[in-house]
Amino acid sequence: MKAVMIIFNQAHTERVEYMFDKLGIRGYSLWENVKGRGTDTGVPHLGTHAWPEINKIAMTFIKDDLVEDVLSAVGKINSINEEVGIRAFVWDIQQTV
Repeated sequence: MKAVMIIFNQAHTERVEYMFDKLGIRGYSLWENVKGRGTDTGVPHLGTHAWPEINKIAMTFIKDDLVEDVLSAVGKINSINEEVGIRAFVWDIQQTV
């Protein structure tokens, strides 16, 4: 099992939700009003007058065989407009209760 955390500009919300639906990913958690800045080319998303954009985070726990599909979909979303911003991070889950 893998954990996938997707950090994205709120403008991508519908695309991320659509991706989950198309891949049959039912369970996820969503954090709203996430502030931050990308490491390479990202401008700040701080929800302020100077930097008004804001991010969200979606986290899901999926079977290993779905990871490549999720990463591919995130890459496609990113290619639509790289300046808006979306990133995915994956790590192993050893146990759950």
